[in-house]
Amino acid sequence: MTKLSDFPITQKWPAQHPDRIQLYSLPTPNGVKVSIMLEETGLPYEPHLVSFEKNDQTSPEFLSLNPNNKIPAILDPNGPNGQPLALFESGACLIYLAEKSGQFMPTDAAGRYETIQWLMFQMGGIGPMFGQLGFFHKFAGKDYEDKRPRDRYLAESKRLLGVLNQRLADRAWIMGDTYTIADIASFPWINNLIGFYEAGGLVGIDDFPHVQRALAAFVARPAVVRGLTIPKRT
Repeated sequence: MTKLSDFPITQKWPAQHPDRIQLYSLPTPNGVKVSIMLEETGLPYEPHLVSFEKNDQTSPEFLSLNPNNKIPAILDPNGPNGQPLALFESGACLIYLAEKSGQFMPTDAAGRYETIQWLMFQMGGIGPMFGQLGFFHKFAGKDYEDKRPRDRYLAESKRLLGVLNQRLADRAWIMGDTYTIADIASFPWINNLIGFYEAGGLVGIDDFPHVQRALAAFVARPAVVRGLTIPKRT
């Protein structure tokens, strides 16, 4: 496929600006990773809302881009070698956008791999554990009389916060003085844990002052303020 119109997803979400990166997402912790990254880099993009209420994520058009039916996903008309690139998984999108823009990723090999290491820490730990804790604390799981499932995810969430708190004890950001995709991946989930999931007291967030300090700096960034609400819910 050599142009955007060749991709079936553009039939459901037509591109008004086919020269821009197309973002298919929802303002969830995973979704806003990419909208924040796009806002931070200044790369031109066009957001499209994937409505879970309408089951957009299971539509044939969306599945043609992401067979795993999860947000976010992107379609870059100007990908490698000038060809369109379709990409899903938020971590993969962050790495791609960092390399495309030359921003928020160290240029030295050791720094690059260390940043990816902390990105994987979020992908494999913070995201899944916080999400499960949110289910058992705020949603249907809260009605379960047996609290062992909730407590399992609670213990692991607190452990992960402890790891991150120790990492941030002597540095401004996860990678030091420099803000990277590791921060863009992690802090939306921490913000969601405290805010939307209302689990700050449950995890004892006051026990993690370095996490709180870095989170405050994160949510104060103008690009983060914008990205947290993109795409706009209708």
